[in-house]
Formats: sequence, structure tokens, C-alpha cells
Amino acid sequence: MTSNKAYKVLVSGGGTGGHIFPALSIANALKRRNPNIEILFVGAENRMEMERVPAAGYEIVGLPVCGFDRKRLWRNVKVLFKLWKSMRIARKVLRDFQPDIAVGVGGYASGPMLKEVQKKGIPTLLQEQNSYAGVTNKLLAKNAGAICVAYEGMERFFPAEKIVLTGNPVRANILNCELTREQAKEQLGFDPSRKLVLVVGGSLGARTINDSVAASLDEILATDAQVMWQTGKIYAEECAEKAQGKKGVIATAFISDMNVAYRAADLVVSRAGAGTISELQLLGMPVVLVPSPNVAEDHQRKNAQALVDKDAAVMILDAECKAKLASTVNELLADDARRETLSQNIIKMALKEADEKIVDKIYELLNK
Repeated sequence: MTSNKAYKVLVSGGGTGGHIFPALSIANALKRRNPNIEILFVGAENRMEMERVPAAGYEIVGLPVCGFDRKRLWRNVKVLFKLWKSMRIARKVLRDFQPDIAVGVGGYASGPMLKEVQKKGIPTLLQEQNSYAGVTNKLLAKNAGAICVAYEGMERFFPAEKIVLTGNPVRANILNCELTREQAKEQLGFDPSRKLVLVVGGSLGARTINDSVAASLDEILATDAQVMWQTGKIYAEECAEKAQGKKGVIATAFISDMNVAYRAADLVVSRAGAGTISELQLLGMPVVLVPSPNVAEDHQRKNAQALVDKDAAVMILDAECKAKLASTVNELLADDARRETLSQNIIKMALKEADEKIVDKIYELLNK
């Protein structure tokens, strides 16, 4: 049930695109359903949400919170001070905004903010993107009204009666491409008759993937394949140099038309972030996943393993990427039937309209 009442919704979390894109998708779905709704974001100071959220037309408050340093414990004195300061700001936000409900999408900032919300008895909904739950969401789960997840088997982390399997919200335009694969290749400047490998390392890029692609380019190109290489802005210059003069390679810091790039690709090589995996599932893309080892609880490897277990993706561990990337890619490019199997199995895991299902749950909690 939806009402046109001007509810106030607090959305908290961030730190990476994997937290911000779902948060914005949920906010947009709320606005589509009820334009009167008032939404305030709470994020972490100096993180990407402080740019992305205002660019999407929403107000955001930044908390000075940061993550615990697990290796250098003496640095956590500063962390604790920032946490105390964040709790004070969170209390002020609550007094000023007076939300009817709060949505936590994981990441540092949702911890102090949702803790304060729960103390006041205001309903909270958590959204967990990964197959291995984040620390913040695990701590908040006991007092949450509902926990929206993208993977089965999350009872390991959360109370079973609170779990709702919704999937992860994805960027709206990803699914909107009317082109054929050949037309998409042509639009991106590739030969429509040759196979295309799309490499995505995330907005900042991935050092291992970029080094491995650079080392594998000649071997992949020798099969008459082409490569669209999204390098990330940090590595853009050095990767462009390595691609220079090689026919059939386009190296670019950022791909603005991801929907066209996905449509053009015969095979994808990617990190195993939850948001990217959700996009690949909805599009049924055959993929080689190279999980980042530099994430909390090694959750990317667990995300990838959940797909490998269903024969829905191929995984190469980060440490083995340089040695195995070319042979793995070339084997898959040569085997149309294997790519088709991966494609059919990954699309079976797709959960559609996650943002709408999450909004349904928000209204259910509000109407209680």
C-alpha cells in the first residue's frame, strides 16, 4: 500500500559506488511512487557520496566517521574520536529532520546514524548488497524492521524472519539498449564481425586487472578478438600507452554508455562487486570474475563463489590473474556453447525490480 503522505526518509551509507548506486536507486523509486516524500542522505565526509548524491538532486549531511584500522591499532584513537563526533552530529540530524523511517545501505556512515535512529524506536530497513554481510549491517540487524538481501542463505548473518530476498537495485539505464550486438560494436568503434572482450575495473580502476590485460593483449588479439578496456582514471595514461598502436583495442578511463558496452560484449572481465554482479545477472552476461582481495571480509571472492557454485561465472583469483587471464579468455571466446551456458545460468540468478520491492517493504514498515 502506498500513500501520498509527505513521509520523511533518511538514507544512510556509502563509501563506494557499490553502496551509493543502490541508495540512489531506492531514493529515485521512492520519489517516483510519491513525489511528496522528503529524502535526506547521511554519508561519510570526503567520500564519493558527497559528490554523487547532490549531483542526483538530493541533500546530504557528511559525518567525520572512518573505518577501523585493523592493521595499525594505535591509529584507532582518532577513529574513536571521529565516531563520537559522528554520533553527536547524527543526534542533531535526527532532531532536525525527524524521519519516519531510515534506510541503511551499509558502509561506515550508516553505523552511527542508524544506531541513533534505532535508539529512538524509529523503524529501520537495511539493504545488504553482498553474499557475505558487512560488519555494520550485522551490528544493526537485531533492531531492524526488515533486511533486504540479494543472495540466498543470508540466515547465517541475520534473523531469518526479517530477511526479504529483493536483489540489488541497479542503475536504471543499464537495461535500456535497443541496439543489436553488431550495432553496439559499431557505435563504440569496433568491427561488428569480430568478438569483443569488455574489461571493467570499476570507477577508480583495478591495478591487477590492468597489469594482466596489458600482459595478455597480444595473445587475446592474436585470436582476432577485440578489447574494450575500461582502465579507471588512476591508470588511464599508462594503459593508453600500452594499448597504443594495437589494432582492435580501445582503452578508456570511463565508459559513459555502459548499456551499449554490455550489449556489444561477447565476454566480460570484471571485479566482483555486488552492484556489477547484479547488472551482469540481469543482462545474462558471460563473465570472468577477478575478485578484489582488498575488501572487508574478502566479500568479493564470496560474491564470485556464489556464481561459480551455480556454473554462472568463471573466477580467477587476483594473485593468478596475470598468469591465467589470456588462456581463460581465449578458451571462452573459442567456445560459444560454454559462454551460452554461463549466460543462461547467470540470468537465472537475476532478481528484477529490486528498487520497487524495497520500496514496497519501506511502505509496509511505515504502515505498521
